[in-house]
Amino acid sequence: MKLNKNDILKALETITVPGEGQNMVESGAVKNVVTFGDEVIVDITIKNPSLQAKKRTEVDILKTIHEQVYEKAKIKVNITVDAPEKPKTNVIKGKPIPGIQNIIAVASGKGGVGKSTVTANLAVSLSKMGFKVGVLDADIYGPSIPIMFDVEAEKPLAVNVEGKSKMKPIENYGVKVLSIGFFTQPNQAVVWRGPMAAKALNQMIFDAHWGELDFLLLDLPPGTGDIHLSIMQSLPITGAVVVSTPQNVALADAKKGVAMFQQESINVPVLGIIENMAYFTPAELPDNKYYIFGKEGAKNLAEDLDVPFLGEIPLVQSIREAGDVGRPAALQTATPLEQSFEKLTQNVVEEVVRRNDDLPPTEAIKITTMAGCSAVKK
Repeated sequence: MKLNKNDILKALETITVPGEGQNMVESGAVKNVVTFGDEVIVDITIKNPSLQAKKRTEVDILKTIHEQVYEKAKIKVNITVDAPEKPKTNVIKGKPIPGIQNIIAVASGKGGVGKSTVTANLAVSLSKMGFKVGVLDADIYGPSIPIMFDVEAEKPLAVNVEGKSKMKPIENYGVKVLSIGFFTQPNQAVVWRGPMAAKALNQMIFDAHWGELDFLLLDLPPGTGDIHLSIMQSLPITGAVVVSTPQNVALADAKKGVAMFQQESINVPVLGIIENMAYFTPAELPDNKYYIFGKEGAKNLAEDLDVPFLGEIPLVQSIREAGDVGRPAALQTATPLEQSFEKLTQNVVEEVVRRNDDLPPTEAIKITTMAGCSAVKK
């Protein structure tokens, strides 16, 4: 039997593509029909990329032509998928804090690598350079920034700003600081579930009178969990800095920290990796370097991940002592430590400038039930 193209099209008008309202001819899904005797070729384009939709479309076409045109027709169906373009990540604009130019997240995949120490010293170094700086201690369960700024006994005051009551951050060494540690007793554990911790963070972010800041540093908790997602949902982060020690155990977690920010649904620019405790230099032998935790591990990781290496900080007793007494080591003058932190801070500023020149402003992310919460493979 010789098949007729019009008969084929008439039959196809009785079926629809899965998930679409119009019949497949009227909708334009059928792109071409070619007949050769009892053979027919149907070219069709659908928008649903699922295997189930493609199989259902093919079966419906075969069944309809066999039933309505010719039961012994030899049919070939060529299906092309033209799925709509995926929406760009970070399409939901967040709530920028008025007056704050750059928000830098300081993170680490692993605890105990000196992330809070790096944050405190970055902050005072930026302040020494003439920038207006703030630090938000987002480590809800282990806040240590108040100790490092010697303000653990302080309590933020309420100030009236345009008819609204706002928290006034505590200020020391030219840096404005807010932390959950200001609102708890020294021996009191913060035993909160994720939503409560996120709510407290949002209050410290949006119910505070930060004023004009060039940089707000966020001291994030270790890991890649709920607090990180809450922060990135709430704020348009300019970029992230990841802190690690050179040893393999820390590097494995630092790699996951970088992967979190680079995940498609999060997409926060990684400004670079900082290597803390890079080597040990005893006070009596200032020219000696002992690589206790390994050598240049974080530097090599930065090269492997193609992100900037921002610098290395030595393992020096005075850094720990300075943090414990609440006077960050970067406040020292004319010392190798001051120079290390100054160089590190200059590199961070350069990466922020480069990022702002090369990329559009970051927007706070929209995280659904699944997006941003799956394991990240990097």
